[in-house]
Amino acid sequence: MFTGIVEELGLLRSVRRGADSARLVIEAREVLKDIHLGDSIAVNGVCLTAVSVGAGIWAADVMAETLAKSNLGALKAGDRVNLERALRLSDRLGGHLVSGHIDGVGTIAGLAKQDIATLVTVGAPAEVMRYIIKKGSVAIDGISLTVMDFKPDSFRVSLIPHTARLTTLGFKKEGDAVNLEGDIIGKYVEKLLAWRGEAGQETKINMGFLTEHGFL
Repeated sequence: MFTGIVEELGLLRSVRRGADSARLVIEAREVLKDIHLGDSIAVNGVCLTAVSVGAGIWAADVMAETLAKSNLGALKAGDRVNLERALRLSDRLGGHLVSGHIDGVGTIAGLAKQDIATLVTVGAPAEVMRYIIKKGSVAIDGISLTVMDFKPDSFRVSLIPHTARLTTLGFKKEGDAVNLEGDIIGKYVEKLLAWRGEAGQETKINMGFLTEHGFL
């Protein structure tokens, strides 16, 4: 589990591709502190396992499913990637709960300046948009951000200069692909409501109830 607060930008040193897999070798400093073989590190929001750790460098294997469902398959040597170590129970939760399991890949549909902020519009598939609500949380390439507003097939977020400078979003351009993960709490609420409906159990928890009590 992660928080969506990127710790550093890593540099992809090499990509070794197999028939249906890839090994990423990434240069880093901050995330390698207190990291051991088998530990989890999020790369552009994707939870990966450290299979090799050295001085200023580490490696992770990426399987076919991950390559197909994220933007990791398009990475090449020299690319910068967002890195975050797994959450410890004693850490501050500065962002929101991020699982590191991508719901879909979106596309940067627009970039605009508003004083010091950068407004980013992201086109997203239906499997992501179902969890998007105004003022809700979303992870873009592993970055915890707040939704400003949304349309049926897109949403917009605002970046402060610090986020733009220290994450990959500061280097993105229109048309670039980004990994998206919806709020995990919304997924559990959806699942609970669906299960109770399928089981024929009466419940007072519905979308109207959640809206009335400030959850949506």
